[in-house]
Amino acid sequence: MKNPGNPRTTPAHPGPPDTEGVEHLSPLRGSSTLFTLDPGSAHLNHGSYGAVPVPVQRYQAKLRADMERDPDGFFLEAPDRIGRARAEVATALGGDPGRLALITNVTEGVAIALDTVPLDERDQILVTDHGYGVVTRAAERRAAEAGAVVRCVRISPHAPDDAAVAERVLAAVTPRTKVAVLDLITSPTARTIASPALLAELRSRGIITIVDAAHAPGALPVDLGGAAGGADFWVGNLHKWAFAPRAAAVLAIDRPWRPRVRPLMFSWEHDRGFPWRVEWRGTFDYTPWLAAPAGFDLLKRIGAEQLRDHNDRLAAHGRRMLVERAGLRALPEVPGLGMRAVRLPPGVAEQEHAAKALMVAVRKALNTRIAVRPWQGGGILRISAQLYNRPEEYVRLADGLARLITR
Repeated sequence: MKNPGNPRTTPAHPGPPDTEGVEHLSPLRGSSTLFTLDPGSAHLNHGSYGAVPVPVQRYQAKLRADMERDPDGFFLEAPDRIGRARAEVATALGGDPGRLALITNVTEGVAIALDTVPLDERDQILVTDHGYGVVTRAAERRAAEAGAVVRCVRISPHAPDDAAVAERVLAAVTPRTKVAVLDLITSPTARTIASPALLAELRSRGIITIVDAAHAPGALPVDLGGAAGGADFWVGNLHKWAFAPRAAAVLAIDRPWRPRVRPLMFSWEHDRGFPWRVEWRGTFDYTPWLAAPAGFDLLKRIGAEQLRDHNDRLAAHGRRMLVERAGLRALPEVPGLGMRAVRLPPGVAEQEHAAKALMVAVRKALNTRIAVRPWQGGGILRISAQLYNRPEEYVRLADGLARLITR
């Protein structure tokens, strides 16, 4: 990886690792036995696919065994069992079971929302350049079908706070803006876009809001009481930070849209309305949804607030190492979130192929998993922190990365 001469990428005196703030961050109970990750690797990318704890793995295996012992009985009872699981998930997220449906992932939920909202050729869908790639592509496809257009708001990764972000988004609103698809926590930059204040302002202007909350359940306190998290449609993954098996997510829909929701397929539960018409899909593996409450139960036993504090402090330590030892530039953070992002030097990982190449290089050279997204002016590296991570893993990444990007 060539360094195009940015002096910030060459730490002057690496020295011993600075462990300020993590010296008392002792491993939480179960951190060495709850997961089946390769012990020879540093998995610093929990935010992408999560990691399913052993008790949840075992419970899902039992559910699958039950299904194979009596498939007819399993599928006959599945809609009601899904309803009970949904009720438990709703309780954990502070919502009403009638307001949300279990689905596979955020990408599916956004597609359902976009397909439900009526659009015509006069309309505009607002997205940002921090949005998840395939979510933006889904908006583009829906717009093309309706003759509408997508307007992408460009927001500097260094925008200092939620107010600056909201100002950029609102400046892009026009009389044609019908829908805004916004991230609660962005995937590439780990920052807030869909703040409560921004959602309230968009709602006051009559704009329909779809919130990609992929990183919220389990990682941040979530309250889906009242409207759908302040949005018309709110979608959050459970298989990242809420310890559910893949693939499990929730789609919360505000009251006016529930009778009109348009699932991606018809099913025998369609006439029961929302949420059954969204959830049921015939011979599908429902075990991730049925096992999702076990993930929330485990979070509760560990202590959700304690775990979030642990992950927040560990991620902050990781970012500090990348700044101090690899010379990278910190990006704004979300307090209490176990993810941080830093900016790579100009010329590094600015295109998709280069970002992937850097992730492969880090894996091969350092046996470490990270997330890198391309960005003009220097790619963006995101780290995550979870129960199983250790402070020294971030030191090793920072020191090794400094060598890789200065070759």
